Amino acid sequence: MDTEKAEGAVREVAGKVQATAGAVVGDSATQLAGKARELSGKAQELCADYASMVRETAATKPITTLAVVAAVSFVAGAVWRVGGSTRDDQ
Repeated sequence: MDTEKAEGAVREVAGKVQATAGAVVGDSATQLAGKARELSGKAQELCADYASMVRETAATKPITTLAVVAAVSFVAGAVWRVGGSTRDDQ
């Protein structure tokens, strides 16, 4: 996931540059687009970090990972089952 993290860092820096350029020129739309790009890059970096952490945990503790996935799946299924049908069965 190093490429995802690197792409996020590049996007974050590009966003900072764009936001600064927008502030210098006085163009609020460019400044806002730069801030959005910066936040997008930061989110991409955090996602890459999270994916790496999950991958490491799954490799070192497979039984725990399986138990967590089973529990989350059970809860999601229960929520889906409860909210699935609102009509009365005839």
